[in-house]
Amino acid sequence: MRRLNRKKTLSLMKELDAFPKVPESYVETSASGGTVSLIAFTTIAFLTIMEFMVYRDTWMKYEYEVDKDFTSKLRINIDITVAMRCQYVGADVLDLAETMVASADGLIYEPVPFELTPQQKELQRMLQLIQSRLQEEHSLQDVIFKSAFKSASTALPPREDNSLQSPDACRIHGHLYVNKVAGNFHITVGKAIPHPRGHAHLAALVSHESYNFSHRIDHLSFGELIPGIINPLDGTEKIASDHNQMFQYFITVVPTKLHTYKISAETHQFSVTERERVINHAAGSHGVSGIFMKYDISSLMVTVTEEHMPFWQFLVRLCGIIGGIFSTTGILHGFGRFVAEIIFCRFRLGSYRSTSVPLPDGHTSNHLPLITDNSTH
Repeated sequence: MRRLNRKKTLSLMKELDAFPKVPESYVETSASGGTVSLIAFTTIAFLTIMEFMVYRDTWMKYEYEVDKDFTSKLRINIDITVAMRCQYVGADVLDLAETMVASADGLIYEPVPFELTPQQKELQRMLQLIQSRLQEEHSLQDVIFKSAFKSASTALPPREDNSLQSPDACRIHGHLYVNKVAGNFHITVGKAIPHPRGHAHLAALVSHESYNFSHRIDHLSFGELIPGIINPLDGTEKIASDHNQMFQYFITVVPTKLHTYKISAETHQFSVTERERVINHAAGSHGVSGIFMKYDISSLMVTVTEEHMPFWQFLVRLCGIIGGIFSTTGILHGFGRFVAEIIFCRFRLGSYRSTSVPLPDGHTSNHLPLITDNSTH
């Protein structure tokens, strides 16, 4: 009974086989067919490898929506070195709501030499090179997003102990929490003091000859601190040409949610426009010497997600490659053989053209002479 059931099953499967079968006696091998097959297999192998590389790669998807979070605080991460002594400078934030955030809330004033060590200069040159490439090729930002992870760091390496260098600059680093409205973070002469109509800086006791707002921005970011992310102002260095000089940075901050296979965080991207000028009241250039970073918060929020090709899509594309190449090469091979046969047929017909044979009555015969067995002897 089992054998009968097996035979019935096999006969049923044979009846259901819808694929055409070509007898081996009908198959004719040729050099041209083998060449085309070799080209087809090579192309399939090459495209399969390329498709697998595409399958392994990922891309960043950008989605935009209105930022509905108005109550939370915005974190500003700062690491700036100014070429003045710490007792001469002060940093604070004043926003549009007339709210003053003093630097004592989270910033540290550290006396350091302004000159960098060779190892620190090497990292700064690398950051400046990356910044110049980012301005030319914006797609590199996706690579930075995908390569960012919590164990990486773009901070300057620690300074080696060198007793020959005296601290002639002030490193202001740390973080501040401000309202999510436009504001102005600035570093100027004198410590900041609260004032009923705003704020003021005690700059009367500092001589103008000691003003030097040459500075280096080792790090400036908004939101959650993510080591490995390179921000637009990282590695910036400005040298003041005059004592009374103002450096201005106009920043537009965009809330960003970053979701990659290595990290998931809420941070902020920003774009910046720079301007600097010498304060000269006699020439009509008014203002206060210092470093001013005026930031504004965008109402849009960007969600950046790292995506990957699904496996089923990879299989569909792979089947399309294999089937398409076999079909295309078969059509091209058949068309090539058809053209070749036409050309060879015409060549053969030309070789068998009739020759003129004179007749006794003066006429000519265009027929080929009949070849018989007697004429061959």
